[in-house]
Amino acid sequence: MTDTPAFEWIDEPRGLARLQEALYEEPAFGMDLEADSMFHFQEKVCLIQVATRTRCFLVDPLALPDLTPLAPILADRSKTKVLHGSDYDIRSLDRDFGLRIHGLFDTQMAARFLGLSETGLAGLLLERFGVHAEKKYQKKDWSVRPLSEDMLAYAAGDALYLVPLFRMLKAELRDLGRLSWVEEECEILSRVRYSPPNDGPLFTRLRGAGRLDRRGLAIAEELLNYRLRIARKRDRPPFKVMGNGPILEIARTRPQTKYDLSAIHGLSPGQVRALGSDLLACVQRAMHLPEASLPVYPRRKAQRTDPRVTKRVVALKAWREKRAKELQLDPSVMITNAQLQAASAAHPKRSQDLAGVEDIREWQEKAFGEEICEVMSRMS
Repeated sequence: MTDTPAFEWIDEPRGLARLQEALYEEPAFGMDLEADSMFHFQEKVCLIQVATRTRCFLVDPLALPDLTPLAPILADRSKTKVLHGSDYDIRSLDRDFGLRIHGLFDTQMAARFLGLSETGLAGLLLERFGVHAEKKYQKKDWSVRPLSEDMLAYAAGDALYLVPLFRMLKAELRDLGRLSWVEEECEILSRVRYSPPNDGPLFTRLRGAGRLDRRGLAIAEELLNYRLRIARKRDRPPFKVMGNGPILEIARTRPQTKYDLSAIHGLSPGQVRALGSDLLACVQRAMHLPEASLPVYPRRKAQRTDPRVTKRVVALKAWREKRAKELQLDPSVMITNAQLQAASAAHPKRSQDLAGVEDIREWQEKAFGEEICEVMSRMS
């Protein structure tokens, strides 16, 4: 995109009222948002793009004191809100503004249920409309004002195609008899909410920490807390202070000197100079902890599975592979491993019995219930 599409910039309450009035005249509108998670310690929504068939609005939440005037229209199920890959957006709107979306249609979800090889927005826009969306702007700092013309063009451009894409994909889903499948999945997706990080040890959120011994866990926890303090002080994302890889390696190798630190993969000379003394102090504090005070990685006890359930799962996976191939769907879109496990454990005799199985969707019961029960009946 080189030319900036026409848009209305909204940074004061009167503009928000105009937007609300415009949206009530539309059966569907597209939404997208931009945040600053790559640049600040506490990420926040910095721009909300809203587009109807004919108009585009760029809402500046950094300038507006309150976005609650949008709450009624976003909660109105009679208005379709078209988003792409909406999980993050829904959680972010909930976290920052308490806004809830109902009447969701997720175009990425739709693309997956159509069995499309390309489900990213950039790929879909190129394939369906011949539009090249420059994704480099996703990594820009959207909290900076004023936004550049190129960033505005990117923001407005993506949103303008969401409603046309929705209509296109909706028609294709209806032709395949899968529209109700996506509608149910989108309804479930619209209920996700922001959840703050748990209050447990930081190492429980560090991928690979489960392979550390108890002393290594103590070192990792010291380093993670230190990184968090520095990130907060500098107002930077923690990963820009130091990556997870170096933290794991330091926890494993337990360096004693800055020379030892210089051998840590992913730790730059500049980081060694600026943070080296503090990192070594973290290691030493953890090394001096009494054995009884060392943390233990929380592990779930392995649940014993009935061998009959395991056999039914194997049979259902074989059925799923064949059926998904016929439907030209990714098997995990048709039914997940967790859902197969739940169905196998319940061992329903009739398709309607699946309605009481946790996580099994209504559309799955109607479309595949009889087949699932037939497969399991052969295993009895």
